[in-house]
Amino acid sequence: MYRKSPRRRLIGLTFVLILFVAVCSAPIRHFASFPEQLRMFEGQSKKLNYAMPVHAQASVNPMVASINGRTDASFPVDLNQPLSIHTKQSGTTELKLRLFGKIPFKTVKLHVLPDLHVIPGGQTIGVKVKAAGIMVVGHHQVKTGPETRSSPGEDAKLKLGDLIVEINGQPLNDVSKVAPLADAAGQRGHPLKLLVQRGKERFRTDLKPVYDHEDKAWRLGLYIRDSAAGVGTLTFYAPDQGVYGALGHIITDMDTQTPIVVGGGEILHSSVTSISKSQNGEPGEKRARFMEGRTLGNVERNTSFGIFGKMKEMPAHSFRAEPVPVAFAEEVEEGPAEMWTVVGGQKVERFAIRIVHVSKQSAPATKGLVIKITDPKLLERTGGIVQGMSGSPILQKGKLVGAVTHVFVNDPTSGYGCFIEWMLKDAGIILNPEQTISKAV
Repeated sequence: MYRKSPRRRLIGLTFVLILFVAVCSAPIRHFASFPEQLRMFEGQSKKLNYAMPVHAQASVNPMVASINGRTDASFPVDLNQPLSIHTKQSGTTELKLRLFGKIPFKTVKLHVLPDLHVIPGGQTIGVKVKAAGIMVVGHHQVKTGPETRSSPGEDAKLKLGDLIVEINGQPLNDVSKVAPLADAAGQRGHPLKLLVQRGKERFRTDLKPVYDHEDKAWRLGLYIRDSAAGVGTLTFYAPDQGVYGALGHIITDMDTQTPIVVGGGEILHSSVTSISKSQNGEPGEKRARFMEGRTLGNVERNTSFGIFGKMKEMPAHSFRAEPVPVAFAEEVEEGPAEMWTVVGGQKVERFAIRIVHVSKQSAPATKGLVIKITDPKLLERTGGIVQGMSGSPILQKGKLVGAVTHVFVNDPTSGYGCFIEWMLKDAGIILNPEQTISKAV
């Protein structure tokens, strides 16, 4: 039987130990954690630390960025010293490092996006949205005779959450116009021709009204709705683009819990009249009144990250009226932060929170942050996060980083937030890096 000699065993163990020490050494760890790609805004500066005791040749497109203040395309660098990157104009380039000017060592893809500053919100707003059709929110049985009942809506295979976008070839999003159409079709004995949207699919179906012997009217056997209203918080206003973002999450119908396909809408000035405090198992809420006739902007989109539209100017009572920089998702850190919101009247106040978890997201996804309220004043006044705070901006180190989206039911001092980057993309403000090469509760 073959046996390893003690000497060979010692050599093997020594090799493993050397490899372990090398892998765990600071230079190797720094090299392994160095990003494959980097995103920055125009005019932004950042330092990268290799901490590697070697010299290399660096190259980058000097029109897009400079390294260590150098304006030439290729130059020597000491990787034991931080590399200072300063961006100049939007575009994409590669920072290439070569040992001895020849051996490829590291390549970092650098995406530079147009400079962006927005004004954080925090104001409580009233939201009114008009659906892009008639929402089916329930079925009911129509009494068609002394002992008979039927539901034409169910017979037509309509489901809760369906959106009727056309009746008899005509676009329709006003429930008041449905009853006359049902009456006319019933008297003629003809079915209504419907175009229905279910999720992303559309289909056609016939719906024949029946006569209700109790109400003496022609009925469809459906509960329907064409609009929704509620209270939320303004997240940001981008004055250069004239657009806003709010809520941080999608608006759904309260009965069917399906997303509302927006056909129009508006946001209004609103004033908080009182607050029902949150407690374990029962989230509280802001109670507010809409200021009718004081429209702030329109509603054009309803997405997973909130509502978006045009707004001419920032509403009054801002905590700060000057624009602030925004942060990419990878810049957000666990640690102290602040939330801006209204807890009385229209005054925006700043409250201390802590970001306790940051999800690593390279593509848009909800629940990017877990936050905890640490401000004793806010805890005393609200018990934590309450309904109506969704959209409250989250700031860290002077940058807008996200928005409050949801409260934890069993711990209202904590909740979720989304990265501001995803809201800015849905607002049409931040573009994908490739689109910049030729010139983003």
